[in-house]
Amino acid sequence: MAIDEELLSILVCPVCKGGVRLSGDKSGIVCGRCRLVFPIKDGIPVMIMEEAKGLGK
Repeated sequence: MAIDEELLSILVCPVCKGGVRLSGDKSGIVCGRCRLVFPIKDGIPVMIMEEAKGLGK
């Protein structure tokens, strides 16, 4: 299930409040500044720090 572009445009990182983008494989929301990926579960972005995973180098 794809994330609506309008929703994506208003989401911000819960840690730094910076902008986010959809990951390349569309399975998560990426904050480049914090280097975190927030998962998308059942079409819903889970923007909770405890659910985030770090980006690889």
